[in-house]
Amino acid sequence: MKTALVTGATAGIGEATVRTLVASGWRCVATGRRKDRLDALVSELGADKVCPAAFDITDEAARDIALDALPQDFANIDLLVNNAGLALGTSPAQDSDIDQWKTMIDTNITALVSLTRKLLPQLIERKGAIVNLSSVAANYPYTGGNVYGGTKAFVRQFTLGLRSDLAGTGVRVTSIEPGMVETEFTLVRTGGNKEAHDKLYGGADPMTAEDIAETIRWVAELPAHLNINTLELMPVTQSFAGFQVARD
Repeated sequence: MKTALVTGATAGIGEATVRTLVASGWRCVATGRRKDRLDALVSELGADKVCPAAFDITDEAARDIALDALPQDFANIDLLVNNAGLALGTSPAQDSDIDQWKTMIDTNITALVSLTRKLLPQLIERKGAIVNLSSVAANYPYTGGNVYGGTKAFVRQFTLGLRSDLAGTGVRVTSIEPGMVETEFTLVRTGGNKEAHDKLYGGADPMTAEDIAETIRWVAELPAHLNINTLELMPVTQSFAGFQVARD
């Protein structure tokens, strides 16, 4: 039985990915800040299938303590799913909160590369796989996307760089780049504004966390000689943003 480590597993895509992988025969190390939600996953799916690791992804010391304490059955990671990430704020750059920018960079970039570097030796040894969650925001700018889009562009480019560096090791690396997915994402971004959440997703028939989780499972279970480099997904109702023209 193979083992996956899924970050940001307390909600949304991460939580759905744990459920989907376990249903497909994987063990999962589920990480996140909210221990109660991780414990609920263990109760639901079984302690033999899910091992909770509660820590803030930006706290490297807490991360190392948690991962170094993993039980033997969960200690050898075959798949890293770098899902943890967030967007904060919707203001244009000139009106944005610099602390929110730094939080996005610390979470979406610094924590991701740090965890990846920590696990690379065993992923290489086990000829494993890395799935990084980027976004269509990496490719298509929009007003208020500024630093969030920049962090996801980094994730996409970092993934391609890893592919180059890991050539010949047998490690597969994929950037998954979703468009509109209905999760807690917008509630987090807007500080819990349910009206903004409903306005964004209402009538749009967006993708679900389960849609993306199933895509992650498909990528992870492809034959060892196949690599999906980048995979962009959108709901049928969503398409590319148009150019803007400012007029007098």
